Amino acid sequence: MPRSGAEARRRLQRAALELYQERGFDQTTTAEIAARAGVNERTFFRHFPDKREVLFDGEADLRAALTEAVADAPDGLAPLETLLCAFRKAGRILEENRPFSEPRLAIIAVTPALRERDLAKAASLTEAVAQALQQCGVADRLAGLAAQAGWAAFHHAAQAWIDDPSQGLDAHLLRAFEDLRILSATALPTKAQSERRHRRS
Repeated sequence: MPRSGAEARRRLQRAALELYQERGFDQTTTAEIAARAGVNERTFFRHFPDKREVLFDGEADLRAALTEAVADAPDGLAPLETLLCAFRKAGRILEENRPFSEPRLAIIAVTPALRERDLAKAASLTEAVAQALQQCGVADRLAGLAAQAGWAAFHHAAQAWIDDPSQGLDAHLLRAFEDLRILSATALPTKAQSERRHRRS
């Protein structure tokens, strides 16, 4: 039996990931997760309100990392540059937890109920980031748009990192934000120019 609350929580998360991969999310029960983890079902509910939340346990840490990084960004940065600093800091959390992050994203991608929860969590995090930008003096309208664009770039980079682990998440983040800058240019580069730029990066 797990000897501490933290150990039980980790065992429950590992057990849930294993079962979701083996059987699928919808076919797995909380009782089965608890049994695989070596605890009773009551222990499961002491740690998680439902079986979906096992996959979203890091939201509070991610929110804190993002909002603190926005607040601590150097003065004078444009909003997107501030967000790049923030998401690079948050990205380190994902990289440190890649054994959990990679299967988690794959499970969410094929499970409608989890995609819905993921969208709700993303909206909440985006709002928190927008509020952090507003507190730094960014106008409300621009803060909201920047936060949404930044989150989209972060999500894009995270998926690229899962698909191509030969580069770290930080490299994919830098590329995604550079692509945002390119999209805002008056003239888009040709496909050949873009490919040459990516080969150099």
